[in-house]
Amino acid sequence: MRGKAMGRMLSGAAFVGLLWTGSAQAQDADTTAPGQAGEQAADAVPDEQLGNMIVVTAQRRSENLQDVPVTVTVFNAEQIAEARIQQIDDVVTRTPGLSFDNFPASQPRLYIRGIGSSDRGAAGDPSSAVFVDDIYMGRPSAIAFDAFDIERIEVLKGPQGTLFGRNVVGGAINVITKKPDIDRVDAAAELTYGNYERLDAAAMINVPFARNTGAVRLSGAYRSHDGYSWNPYLGERIDDQDTLTGRFQIYGEPAYNFRFHFTIDGTRDRFSGPANHTLELDTSDPLHNFYTSNFDPDTTYGSQVGYQDRDTWGIRSELSYDFSFATLTFLGSYRDVDYGNRYDLDGGNPDPASPGYNQIAISGGDDETNELSSQEVRLSSLPDSDFTWVAGFYHYHQETDRSNTFNLDAAAVAPIPLTEIYDQYAKVDSIAVFGDVSLPLTDQLTVFGGVRYSRDDKTARVRNTDSMVPIRGDEFFDVTGDATFDDLTYRAGVEFRPARRHMFYASISRGFKSGGFPDTPANAADAATPFEPETAIQYEIGQKSTFLDGLMIWNNTFYYLDYTNLQTVQIVNGLSVTSNAGKATIKGYETQLDVMPFDGFQLSASYAYTDAKFDEYFEGGQDYSGNTISRAPKHKVTISPSYTYSLLSGIAVTAAVDYRYTSRMFDDNSNQPPEIRDATNFVDARLIIDGIADRFSLSLWGKNLTDERTRTFQGVFLGANFGAFSPPRTYGATLSWEY
Repeated sequence: MRGKAMGRMLSGAAFVGLLWTGSAQAQDADTTAPGQAGEQAADAVPDEQLGNMIVVTAQRRSENLQDVPVTVTVFNAEQIAEARIQQIDDVVTRTPGLSFDNFPASQPRLYIRGIGSSDRGAAGDPSSAVFVDDIYMGRPSAIAFDAFDIERIEVLKGPQGTLFGRNVVGGAINVITKKPDIDRVDAAAELTYGNYERLDAAAMINVPFARNTGAVRLSGAYRSHDGYSWNPYLGERIDDQDTLTGRFQIYGEPAYNFRFHFTIDGTRDRFSGPANHTLELDTSDPLHNFYTSNFDPDTTYGSQVGYQDRDTWGIRSELSYDFSFATLTFLGSYRDVDYGNRYDLDGGNPDPASPGYNQIAISGGDDETNELSSQEVRLSSLPDSDFTWVAGFYHYHQETDRSNTFNLDAAAVAPIPLTEIYDQYAKVDSIAVFGDVSLPLTDQLTVFGGVRYSRDDKTARVRNTDSMVPIRGDEFFDVTGDATFDDLTYRAGVEFRPARRHMFYASISRGFKSGGFPDTPANAADAATPFEPETAIQYEIGQKSTFLDGLMIWNNTFYYLDYTNLQTVQIVNGLSVTSNAGKATIKGYETQLDVMPFDGFQLSASYAYTDAKFDEYFEGGQDYSGNTISRAPKHKVTISPSYTYSLLSGIAVTAAVDYRYTSRMFDDNSNQPPEIRDATNFVDARLIIDGIADRFSLSLWGKNLTDERTRTFQGVFLGANFGAFSPPRTYGATLSWEY
């Protein structure tokens, strides 16, 4: 499969080169370079404050955020740089309605408006997904990117599918990189030093060529810091970072109606940890007497350092051709992921003199290789069309080899150390056809809608025959299963504009996530039995308004979600068991306010209310109907004031603060302690001095200034609750240079 995918992509690149030969002179003077679509959109509202003009591609076309009848949270390039948004968890903590499970940190699992999945099995899919430049990252371990040289990050709430490649039920995070610029030579660099011996370096260069009909862009970053936790037993720090990323892009316009964009990127991660802890003891289990609790987030006593290693690279090719009536686009990708992690689950050691003495040692890890490829062909309306539309075909292929290892060393359970290994292989072949249209009926009224048919064919093999004994399961087995899942999804809505700066909309959308096969089944029968697809139907009404000539933006959304057959994951005797719950209802309200009350001062504030409850849910003989869905906090607030003062010398000084509040949430659908995360309050701040020596700026920053240490993961097993904590207070200085 790898050879075929590579061949397709390299053939496409060669085809581009042939098309370009001798055609540079055909370049039309009015051709729009990447990023200029946003400038054209801005020209449509010349009397607006362009500082508040945010261009998004949530509907597969460049639009002002205020013109999109979809709930979207956007972080632009300036916000990403100033707030030091680097990884996916930085996006999560700043987005209303978004939460995550972060164990380990290199495999984040997202929850949007209460919809997510804890399933990491080879034959499972995320309910809320990440796209990088419209390319679907189908595995948690594939979510690897650095936010340096990023144009913006869009968080789309609710079911997606009629516009984006792979269908998801909860929502999507779309990361858009900065594209090559054919009009100018550009370069930038930054250097950061901070506590925990943090050392970051990043650089970018953009060079046009071929008479400004093409450009190359090269960007890279190195991130490192010492471990956040100290392990006295091993004499080492745990939870450090060593990450190297790079991206090479080439963009060209060999003819006035033809464009191509080719990208190759790679990431190398080397993390230690995670630094786990034995937390509350489960007194209902007689094994609880064999553990020692440790609630100090800065100290761990594990008997092994652990690691989270990842090597991933990918290629992306986009070709666009403008006909007289529409634009034809081909989008292809291939990604290779090699991932492995090992961890000390109980966070203790066998030394009776140690404060972290545990008589039961639990450890494990995962090894995983993935090959992901996709091809999309779509035909879309031209920018000057009377109405906008898109239609296309999408194909996604994924092959995953995964090994889950579980180690138990406990004289109280068995006289010798035991090891259990689950080997999994899964192949996913997905196809879809889709179409979407927005049709203005009058100057004030627009209707929109779309439909998508998806079909997923899955093959999965699971075996535990390499285990010493079936510790968690009932028997040895080697089982292969096949299943097909398909569904028709849609969206429909109406948009009404009583005035140019005010828009109201109402929509209904249906999302679908296919079924799959269990990660670590207890026996052969469970291994061969697929879990069913889940669906969500969302009803949403919203309002987007701009006041005071762009000095104030206020958006509001109400939504209601019927969530059916949701795939829930429970840890039963150490096994990750996926099953289908009955039904759930999710109701919510989100509001976003951006205001500039006087020159230099800006305030951004948002609030999300999420009421996510099971209507019907029976698990293990227990009735959980009426319980709150796990990892769905009821309240989330963000407040970000900033003030910029310009000096006569041309230097601008900006002071900014970010405050984030998240109410308590449950880590288990039973809603029982101890798997409850307390409410959290996070505060970040920064002082930015811009215009130093004309091309330099200096940022003094601090994150988590109150040293809030929330639990990012926890789970009860064999007599105790085990968990990990969020990073501590960090601070530093970043020197930036722009050409």
